[in-house]
Amino acid sequence: MKKTLTYLIPCVLISLISCKEAHDEKLPPKEIASKKYEAVENANWLIGRWENNSAEGNLSEFWTKANDSTLLGESYFAIKNDTVFGEKVELMQTGKDFVYEVSVAKQNDEKPVPFKLTKSSETEMIWENPAHDYPNKIVYQKVGNDSLVAEIFGTKDGKAKSEVFKMKKVQ
Repeated sequence: MKKTLTYLIPCVLISLISCKEAHDEKLPPKEIASKKYEAVENANWLIGRWENNSAEGNLSEFWTKANDSTLLGESYFAIKNDTVFGEKVELMQTGKDFVYEVSVAKQNDEKPVPFKLTKSSETEMIWENPAHDYPNKIVYQKVGNDSLVAEIFGTKDGKAKSEVFKMKKVQ
């Protein structure tokens, strides 16, 4: 009897594992990924190159997909041929949290600042970090397949401030 149980228990475990894997294999890969990283899937419309050319300068933002759980972004503002501002962003889904983590050279002791997703739909995402001064709220809104509006809010020099960045998709 003891010998039978020794062989039976591993067989039952292997059968259970095989059934789960067979079930996952029947699902399309996108369906499996979206179950795990739904927030990233909702943000895929960001992927590409976005720009705003104005009299003040050129704002460029680039988004790529690093993997199923992460999008990478870079933003630059240039006046003529001189880059006056740049930042790097990681949009990461870890568990149920979808974090916007931004790094700006020579700011925040070179450490990234995390913002947690507080609202999400197919056309809008809002991240917030109440402990950060400016910005403490970041909003991305999809206006159409080729345009978006990004807004930042917070307190700067003791006063409420916000900035709006309208961009068109160029790639």
